[in-house]
Amino acid sequence: MAASKKVKSLTKAEAQAIFDRFHQMDPEPTGELDYINAYTLLVAVVLSAQATDVGVNKATKRLFELAPDPASMVALGQERIEELVKTIGLFRTKAKNVYALSQMLIDLHGGEVPDDRDSLEALPGVGRKTANVVLNIYFKQPTIAVDTHLFRVGNRTGMAIGKTPLAVEQKLEKMVPAEYMLHAHHWLILHGRYICKARTPECWRCIIAEWCHYEPKSPLPRGK
Repeated sequence: MAASKKVKSLTKAEAQAIFDRFHQMDPEPTGELDYINAYTLLVAVVLSAQATDVGVNKATKRLFELAPDPASMVALGQERIEELVKTIGLFRTKAKNVYALSQMLIDLHGGEVPDDRDSLEALPGVGRKTANVVLNIYFKQPTIAVDTHLFRVGNRTGMAIGKTPLAVEQKLEKMVPAEYMLHAHHWLILHGRYICKARTPECWRCIIAEWCHYEPKSPLPRGK
């Protein structure tokens, strides 16, 4: 595959067309992590760092049956949490963070998950991306969580060219039409996960290829 050329930034009209198409094809996109409430969503997102959603869902099924709230999670104890999530990468560190953030939610927030970024980011294991996911999915705030998929799509398409996740996030906030801000996060992540893949983007079946500035587009593989 030929090396791609330097990508030029999309125009706002092109970004509008892209999100019009996303909305047309999937009006109500959803995340792929399983959760019961705001707390279990927070825990699931913390556990999902450098792990697949499928792998996290397998581990959290039993974990959330036993501990659907901070108090029951603290009662489990860190070692038991480790046992339940040991199939996930970095499980010891993640179990430590889950235990600690659960205790902090009890101590500082009455066992409830706060709905502001600063309070969320003050919790162990919670960074800007995790906070944005929780704020977007559970609290319906128009935040954009930049993971590796979204970072790739933003840069590759020309929609949000930036060297850091924060730079991409800030550019997307300017490029995404206001009426699509709530769902932009999901559309872009799912697009990166299943179509605009890291090694070879599947341009031949991309629904936004006509506006994407990535070149050369990947051709349909032989035999397909």
